[in-house]
Amino acid sequence: MTTAYKHSIRIYWEDTDAGGVVFYANYLKFFERARTEWLRALGFEQEAMRHAEGAMFIVSSTQVRYLRPARLDDWLTITVEIRELGRASMVLFQQAWRADTLLSEGEIRIGCVASDGKSQDFKPTRIPAALFAALVEQK
Repeated sequence: MTTAYKHSIRIYWEDTDAGGVVFYANYLKFFERARTEWLRALGFEQEAMRHAEGAMFIVSSTQVRYLRPARLDDWLTITVEIRELGRASMVLFQQAWRADTLLSEGEIRIGCVASDGKSQDFKPTRIPAALFAALVEQK
């Protein structure tokens, strides 16, 4: 596995289809949860950032490969690693592992947009300075 940030999750019935196999779209949810916890581990809460900085993150594109299925009761490790970092966006590489078996991986492009509470036009804006500095250290 990689040395990227790691977040662990258990697979529940709600994550699976009738055969106990994880529904493909749920990997995107797992990736989202890991990104949120990664930011928390860096000391940044997304809702607090939205209120204090008037900025929030949105997903602008995803590319995911599914290699092996996850199943009911599996314990997964979801990783997060910065591939590209710009002033208003980043590309993250994420993987889902069951022990030493890679199940899924993808690149997720995240954009930072203005969300000042008055307008919801979501125009691109710079990643807040303190968070950007923390991300540079991670890269």
